[in-house]
Amino acid sequence: MVSAIMQSQVPPVNHGGDLYNHHSRLIQFINECKNMSQLKQIHAQTLRTASTTHNPHTYFLHSRILHFSSLTDLDYAFRVFDQIEDPNSFMWNSLIRACARSVERKEQAMMLYYRMSVEGTVFPDKYTFPFLLRACAYLFAYSEGIQAHAHIIKLGFDSDVYVNNSLIHFYASCGRLVLAQKVFENMCEKTLVSWNVIIDAYVQFGEFEMALKLFTRVQNMFEPDGYTLQSIINACAGLCSLALGMWAHAYVLRMRDTAVASDVLVNSSLVDMYCKCGFLKIAHQVFERMPERDITSWNSMILGFAMHGKAEGALEYFARLINTQTLMANSITFVGVLSACNHRGLVTEGRKYFEMMLTEYKIKPQLEHYGCLVDLLARAGNIDEALDLVTNMPMKPDVVIWRSLLDACSKQHASVELSEEVARQILDSEEAVSSGVYVLMSRVYASASRWNEVGLVRKLMTEEGISKVPGCSLIEVDGVTHEFFAGDTAHPRSREIYKVLDVIKKRLELMGYSSDYSQEPMVDDQSDRKQSSLGLHSERIAIAFGLLSLKPGLPIRIFKNLRVCNDCHKVFKLISTIFNVEIIMRDRARFHHFKDGTCSCMDYW
Repeated sequence: MVSAIMQSQVPPVNHGGDLYNHHSRLIQFINECKNMSQLKQIHAQTLRTASTTHNPHTYFLHSRILHFSSLTDLDYAFRVFDQIEDPNSFMWNSLIRACARSVERKEQAMMLYYRMSVEGTVFPDKYTFPFLLRACAYLFAYSEGIQAHAHIIKLGFDSDVYVNNSLIHFYASCGRLVLAQKVFENMCEKTLVSWNVIIDAYVQFGEFEMALKLFTRVQNMFEPDGYTLQSIINACAGLCSLALGMWAHAYVLRMRDTAVASDVLVNSSLVDMYCKCGFLKIAHQVFERMPERDITSWNSMILGFAMHGKAEGALEYFARLINTQTLMANSITFVGVLSACNHRGLVTEGRKYFEMMLTEYKIKPQLEHYGCLVDLLARAGNIDEALDLVTNMPMKPDVVIWRSLLDACSKQHASVELSEEVARQILDSEEAVSSGVYVLMSRVYASASRWNEVGLVRKLMTEEGISKVPGCSLIEVDGVTHEFFAGDTAHPRSREIYKVLDVIKKRLELMGYSSDYSQEPMVDDQSDRKQSSLGLHSERIAIAFGLLSLKPGLPIRIFKNLRVCNDCHKVFKLISTIFNVEIIMRDRARFHHFKDGTCSCMDYW
């Protein structure tokens, strides 16, 4: 094809017909072009045969060459652009779009728009702003984005549905949900994409219930697509609502558009949702039945195994991913692999996979990777090695990493001096410090029998106005989520619940159970113990409600905001035997599956 062009060697023609035919042939060749090498030959031929750059045919040729090169070789596209006198809006838009889509050159999209505005030879059109706003959203460039919004209003594009969809996405990405909602509500015309963008925005902000309400509205106007369902499934995962998640799954299977049921993004979201709602078995079934998988699908399954403490499953599926030879493990994959090692205490394997990430995959570790390895090393007793890793990190450790070290120090009975230094790092950080740091330090002092310091910690918390985060547990029964706090008596069935708790207490005593207050140093012997009795922790009340309300044979699924304490962990193993029930509990760190007197974490958490 290109050789035919090179052989023709048509000389410059100044009269219309021959030049038009020649340009028509060149345009055809551009449309059939397969790579940049061919395009460059066509461009060279264009320059040799062009009579003048002001000729409309030549101008159009340059426009097509610019557009094609912007999709494959952005540097070459810029060189073509710089040779064009008075580029039109299509040419500007081609470059702005290409830069907005490039990970490394999004700032250039904004600079191009600035040049376009300053030079003033051509005005932006309605196709300019979606590209520009995409770049602003990615860079969280709020100031530049609101200036673009002002230009949109000034130029009269504020009624364009595509521009408004881009504005919603921009404001949501920059953390301005109220402004995103305002743009949405003021739209004269809304497409399914408009609804998808605002639903996704609410999901990003954790406003899961609002996202579901919007979904019920959109069903009356449009057939939801895969993008809609993906957002809704994510909302169900965020609410930890298995009932809603299963409803969403059934909705997908009933849709007229059967392609949605096999959509890779929808199925990946289903895998993630079932994992987060404590139904690993169904997550695994969905994954295995997927007709197509991308790296997100594999990551969802590996992370699912990891959060449920199934290290062997996570590592097996990582090996399967590598063996596919069609997909490459990424940064998130290794978060899952390292988390799996951490939850099972696989120190040797954790070191191996961290090194593999660095050397074989050339992935630059992020805070999440360091956090997994630090926590793994520290909880396994290798506190010095963990400290060395933190000291040599290329970035500043965050509060999460320091807190994991402090938690390990309290459990491993490290020196009080070391624990105090770690606590000081947390308190001196610019991040918000929760009550958990003070609780951990009180445990350190209590384990060293330094009761005066325990009292000082309590006094400091009072002076600083810091109170312990109340334990809160959720349980879903017949599609309704019930919330319980420690010592809760607000539930309509409280009397029945406390009768069940009494039964549990008596059955535990018959089995020789005695309370473990080792993790309750903030509770004194008189005033607080009655209020903060271990027997009235929020998850125990939730379990009593589950025993009272669920049909025999059904597992009890509990979601708690804090890490489960030693005593409750011991009690749940006993309850699983006494009442022949499976208890699936997700605490702040991971899932625990209690069955037949054992826990899936193997008492390592």
